[in-house]
Amino acid sequence: MIYADYQATTPVDPRVLEAMAPHWNDRFGNPHSSNHAVGWRAAESVRASAAKIAELIGGDPDEIVFTSGATEANNLAIIGLARRAPRERRRILVSAIEHKCVLAAACYLAENEGFTVDSIPVDESGYVDLGRLTKMVDDDVLVVSIMAVNNEIGTIQNISEIAGTLDGTGALFHCDAAQAPCAMDISGLASAADLISLSGHKMYGPLGIGALFVRRELKGRLGPIIHGGGQQGGLRSGTVPMPLCVGMAKAAEILTQSDADHERGRIARQRDLFVNQLRENNIPITVNGSEGDRRHPGNINLQFAGFDAHDLLSALQPDLAASTGSACTSGITEPSHVLRAIGLTSGEAESSIRFSFGRFTNDRDIEIAVSRLSSLSRLNFLFE
Repeated sequence: MIYADYQATTPVDPRVLEAMAPHWNDRFGNPHSSNHAVGWRAAESVRASAAKIAELIGGDPDEIVFTSGATEANNLAIIGLARRAPRERRRILVSAIEHKCVLAAACYLAENEGFTVDSIPVDESGYVDLGRLTKMVDDDVLVVSIMAVNNEIGTIQNISEIAGTLDGTGALFHCDAAQAPCAMDISGLASAADLISLSGHKMYGPLGIGALFVRRELKGRLGPIIHGGGQQGGLRSGTVPMPLCVGMAKAAEILTQSDADHERGRIARQRDLFVNQLRENNIPITVNGSEGDRRHPGNINLQFAGFDAHDLLSALQPDLAASTGSACTSGITEPSHVLRAIGLTSGEAESSIRFSFGRFTNDRDIEIAVSRLSSLSRLNFLFE
């Protein structure tokens, strides 16, 4: 099996497993048990984990709220803000290519809480139309939600420029950065966005853990969406999964090391090698989105002209793992909303596959993946 679906989930890095291991037994504990040393030690592990995750984005440890993943973080950011929104701010702006959980959270508020939701258009490469955004932002906008790196076509937005567009408007800026840590240096992200969502399993950490950065002065403006014991300053009740926090923190620490940029460059080279070899084998492909540097280094989204993507992926099993879109919308049969937003027809979207490579991809994997695609008898017939 050649794994080319790193944007769906990444394998856990062995260094992450090693860091987590003691916290399942020898160093176990409930970080909210405040009456004994076992709980104190667990709480310190959570605090240290928050510090490492905050360092990844340039924030402070007390601005990190642990969640079950980016979906919960996105819901907490958008619905949480709406819970305590001023009466005069009842509009929410989301880009047309946001993750389904952002769109669904905003849609929930429109259908149930009387908010207005407007979609910010993007160009054919998936970049937000800043001119349109500027015209859309008014004094009735509560929050603008734009992801840093798209999960289907890999588009890397200019977050600092977007933030500058919102200066002085009073609108808050939420950034879904689940895909960003493996795509670029995000050490300054907290200086641009007011709220930032992160996911452990998108950056070689464990499944089931995520985080929401909430700028310190905004905590009183965010209402909880999970109620209970009032943990994490009342923003997210429930026992914090300390071993998972440690794992996510170790994954973040690895991405702040000096060789992170080198890793991204190697992965981008392998992605480009994959595309070039497909073309050399006369497989008619069209790249969806940008082919420049402002694309996730491991991402390539390709149209296979005249071919159904689901049929192609089925024929490749069990040799090659890739995806027709977001794994978080599995079971959804309509064409990708991301591909439609950048101007593709339904047919073009339905012939498109996302390949995503990562830390443990090697050149031999690329060669084998190209070979599998080239050798399918049905493909050979279609591509003659």
